Amino acid sequence: MSTSPSSSSPLSFSAVVGRLRAAGCVFAEDEAELLITTAGSPAELDRMVDRRVAGVPLEHVLGWAEFCGQRIAVDPGVFVPRRRTEFLVRQAAGLAPAGAGAVVVDLCCGSGALGAALGAALDRVELYAADIDPAAVRCARRNVGAAGGRVYEGDLYEPLPAPLRGRVDLLLANVPYVPTEEVGLLPPEARVHEARVALDGGADGLDVLRRVTAAAAGWLAPGGCLLFETSERQAPSAVDIVARDGLVPRVAECDELDATVVIGRGARLWST
Repeated sequence: MSTSPSSSSPLSFSAVVGRLRAAGCVFAEDEAELLITTAGSPAELDRMVDRRVAGVPLEHVLGWAEFCGQRIAVDPGVFVPRRRTEFLVRQAAGLAPAGAGAVVVDLCCGSGALGAALGAALDRVELYAADIDPAAVRCARRNVGAAGGRVYEGDLYEPLPAPLRGRVDLLLANVPYVPTEEVGLLPPEARVHEARVALDGGADGLDVLRRVTAAAAGWLAPGGCLLFETSERQAPSAVDIVARDGLVPRVAECDELDATVVIGRGARLWST
């Protein structure tokens, strides 16, 4: 017999916490507060708790994720933005050109969280995003559209408007970087509930990155930057790939967020 309360009997905070804790949720109290404040009715709360107890990511249950101080819409099956990736956004904001508005592309955009967050952080942005996953594109259009940007469906650069070539100041590419053989080791919340295309980076985890860097120089404005997240272990190989494709690489790290970001700067135009 199910132990779930009926829809006519509101779940108390302690009851929600108890169910979440029994299911192994480490931050049961925090999650309970979010579920209770988001649910529109006792019946909806009961359904939300059932989904969370069944292992559905909290963000998919809520319909949103907090990222860089914003609520980012996250639909079922769409990659959930990680808190460590906020470091990438901060790095990008610090590299934005002074004065004129920045031209920003969020490649492999998923929910569009990076582009939306950077758009909110900068005064003026010309924002574009792209992803190959139709579900991600639908979700990103809600987030990036709210920031005044446009989202395109297709493989990497292929769907982007051709006039963007040579104009991009900040190219954010949250490429998948989990080696194929390690995808099965990911927590079920990612492995089961997020699209594999957003996780699997090929044999060494760098296959998609190679395709991004190979064309990046042609899209970047003079002095523009490519930024992407990787693991600390993969960073030396990623730096070699960036340098091989004509960009000047450097690595930025944040111990607090366990984040590693590689930045590749394009060539500048020097005055004579």
